[in-house]
Amino acid sequence: MANPVGVTEFKVKSHESPDEVRAPSKTRVEVVQLEGYTIGRFKFEPGWRWSECIKPVAKTDYCQLSHVGHAFSGSIKVKMKDGTEKIIKAGESYTIPPGHDAWVEGNEPFVAIEVMSADVFAKPNV
Repeated sequence: MANPVGVTEFKVKSHESPDEVRAPSKTRVEVVQLEGYTIGRFKFEPGWRWSECIKPVAKTDYCQLSHVGHAFSGSIKVKMKDGTEKIIKAGESYTIPPGHDAWVEGNEPFVAIEVMSADVFAKPNV
């Protein structure tokens, strides 16, 4: 790693008592702020689809955020603007570039921790 990042504070926070909660349709984003980092626990209910639940908030045709995270339960299918599709399942870590739609697969909520997009996901794009 060319430019290692560091922290100076020893701090512990729980997503059970987050600093911020966002809850558009079928969505719950619990955000904690830690020295220079925003970490989000994303929970998407069965039937959740980015283009139906978040697009009205983001006001873009596709999700324009980059995502880095780890899935803890459920599964989600991601479809890139170019048509490429992948399913992310519990136990998998992932990166997703901008320009995608996504939806929950099956009847189990998709729960993930995100370390890159949590500061702005499901916030109005102003």
